[in-house]
Amino acid sequence: MSAADYDILVIGGGIQGAGVAQAGAAAGYRVLLLEKQAIASATSSRSSKLIHGGLRYLESAQFGLVRKALRERAILLRIAPELVRPVAFHIPVYKNSSRKSWKIWLGLSMYALLGELKSGACFKYFSKAQWPSRDGLNTEGLRAIYQYWDAQTDDAALTRAVMHSAIELGAELDCPAEAVSASYTDKLHQVRYRNRNGEKQITSHALVNAAGPWVNQVLEKIAPRSPRLEIELVQGAHLLLDAPAPSAIYYVEAPLDKRAVFIMPWQGKTLIGTTETRFEGEPDTVSPTEDEVRYLQSIYRYYFPKRPADIIDSFAGVRVLAKAEGSFFSRPRDTILHMSSPALLSLYGGKLTGYRATAEQVIAMLRPCLPGRTPKADTAKLMLHPQRD
Repeated sequence: MSAADYDILVIGGGIQGAGVAQAGAAAGYRVLLLEKQAIASATSSRSSKLIHGGLRYLESAQFGLVRKALRERAILLRIAPELVRPVAFHIPVYKNSSRKSWKIWLGLSMYALLGELKSGACFKYFSKAQWPSRDGLNTEGLRAIYQYWDAQTDDAALTRAVMHSAIELGAELDCPAEAVSASYTDKLHQVRYRNRNGEKQITSHALVNAAGPWVNQVLEKIAPRSPRLEIELVQGAHLLLDAPAPSAIYYVEAPLDKRAVFIMPWQGKTLIGTTETRFEGEPDTVSPTEDEVRYLQSIYRYYFPKRPADIIDSFAGVRVLAKAEGSFFSRPRDTILHMSSPALLSLYGGKLTGYRATAEQVIAMLRPCLPGRTPKADTAKLMLHPQRD
């Protein structure tokens, strides 16, 4: 195998790219990650901040995704206790809810089974006398409240911790740095990129495109031209409200379109999200629309009519979904790993919770294109710690 500067070059410093860098370095490979702005500067700092199995994905029969996410949640709770913490979720069921009490019970039972009936997978039903009152939840027409457990994190802090772990294992980071072009000849990727000091050229055995919503833009820079997947970009908005943090995360149903929305404690206040709105344009410019703001505020006022709903902050991120028929809400959410040419792998979509398992799968797919190396560590056992300035 020809000599190269690196075994794996990763483009994109979100949670997926950082995860691949960590998994590659843990497997003993020489890794370089290029990030054009900052680690977790885009979608990986604009999520719902949840490490969860995806209860709602049971409705669309995505059982494999839920099982994997629950397994990864358990791993993250173990290896990142300072970053990922268990939190109670409450599901209120009303007279006019589309998901009736029996359906919630059935879904939570299946969720517990997929979670192997471990302590964190248990759920319970609150009798009327046990309904939490201090949060100010609307009780008109309320029929039941269920409680189950998932986890919450600071998504940007988790991404930075994963990248720091990769660096400790020997991975290199160049940031800000942007790929200019790449070509594949003699079983090596020849890559030109630009950083603060000008343009550089390097070679790599494998190239991983983890550019998130820019994934197809990156493929345009690579020769020979590689086939791309047809995708749709979907923005998800969140509002941080000047309201006291609720005692749990409320998993509610939007009154108008019946979508699932989370109302969460965050930094001592209340965070609500998310939306699913078709996005067209440059992902760097994404921000909540007026319609999204009104939509989220109306949901909050419906469920917490006596609480203030003034906005402190708002943000939006862009998700990648495979092009398909039907609503965005019902689309499959697992990561698509697209090997479009020798040793060129692009990641389409992906969930925060499953980043580690996805990264391990990426390395397994690339291994036939890589030189033999001695593994250094197991990412399922490497402890992650918050990085302090």
